[in-house]
Amino acid sequence: MDLRNPPIELRLLRYFVTVAEEMHFGRAAARLAMTQPPLSQAIRALEEALGVALFVRTKRSVELTPVGHDLLPEVRRLLSAAEALRPLAQSLARGEAGVLSLAFVSTADYGLLPSLLRDFGARYPGVRLQLTEATSDVQIEELVAGRIDAGLVIPPLPTRHVAALSYLPIAREPLVVALPAELAAQLGQGAGEWADTPVSLEELASTPLVVFPRRLAPGFYDIIMGCYGACGLTPRIGQEAIQMQTIVSLVSAGMGVALVPQSLRNLRRTGVVYRPLAETGAGNGALVETGLVWRAAEVSPVLAGFIDIVRAHGASVPAS
Repeated sequence: MDLRNPPIELRLLRYFVTVAEEMHFGRAAARLAMTQPPLSQAIRALEEALGVALFVRTKRSVELTPVGHDLLPEVRRLLSAAEALRPLAQSLARGEAGVLSLAFVSTADYGLLPSLLRDFGARYPGVRLQLTEATSDVQIEELVAGRIDAGLVIPPLPTRHVAALSYLPIAREPLVVALPAELAAQLGQGAGEWADTPVSLEELASTPLVVFPRRLAPGFYDIIMGCYGACGLTPRIGQEAIQMQTIVSLVSAGMGVALVPQSLRNLRRTGVVYRPLAETGAGNGALVETGLVWRAAEVSPVLAGFIDIVRAHGASVPAS
């Protein structure tokens, strides 16, 4: 702080506006519930602080100087902004205003994320969302570095970060197989039955698999490999991609098949058919979990509100 130029008190600015509106020190003092001499002294102090004259005073009249005239709307805006600070601070404290930076895996975009955002937006319309699509490993690094507030990830969390993070499971869903429509037709099923007729991995053993790289999504990758392993099969990796949209596009192009969460059926793509897996139809553990992760020591009111929404969605999720 520059002691030679101390900050101007809002009180003096309010006095200036009142005098400018009344154009009379006596009436202005009455509005402010004070006597005229202290008001005159306060206006002189403001003029000295600003280094300009705000009023032209005579025995019979008070008028704004050109500087005072041009300054008046700016001071009104400043006072209006200052008056808005208290309700804004209270809204921030209640989590009703502010910014939430949220990252999400691409699998969440077709089922879980839209419903969470819809419920959160309905309850907290004053909160601005910053959304970023990223793989789980990238999200964890961004979270630990403080660049995002929370993330929708596929577990497990890296061991080295577990102590610093909190995790809340939200949903678990079975895998389905995405396969080219031509291949589905070759398996002998009519078009009307494609969505409901299970397909066995043994039928797809010779077909290349399109999958996430393990280094980016180890939990998801291992679940997929576990499905093949349970059938005594080792898949032939055809292509790797880091986004679900890309994986499904590769399937559409006939590059192979993919095991994807059931909610991916909402991603409609010409030439792609989604079918249940015969091996996982009985709930044998081939489930993909999505959960919310955040820094355990830093829960803002805005984030606390989002966690409440997530907890409501995850209330029916069974324990692992």
